[in-house]
Amino acid sequence: MPQIVIENLFNLKINSVSVPRKVIEIIHENGIDWMHACGKKGRCTTCKIILKSGEENLSPPTKPELDFLQQGRLRTGERLACQTELLSGEIVVRVGNINKFPHIKYSE
Repeated sequence: MPQIVIENLFNLKINSVSVPRKVIEIIHENGIDWMHACGKKGRCTTCKIILKSGEENLSPPTKPELDFLQQGRLRTGERLACQTELLSGEIVVRVGNINKFPHIKYSE
């Protein structure tokens, strides 16, 4: 079953019964707050995920992601949760320090 593991949320595991699906949709549908200042339109980088493993289970980078990489607003291994689709398998991600919410307790 396709799965997202959020490493610095105490290895929280989120299963998805239907794919392909945008990573942020799967996270939000499971009641987890995830920053997205531009309304999931790929215009900012507040929803970025730091990908630790499972890149092969994701859709290829979109034009906004490639543009942000070129501008230095995303680094290698970072993706936009609003643009990236989970296709199969498992991905392990982290919330970036700058994108953490103050009301959520994170692990390290």
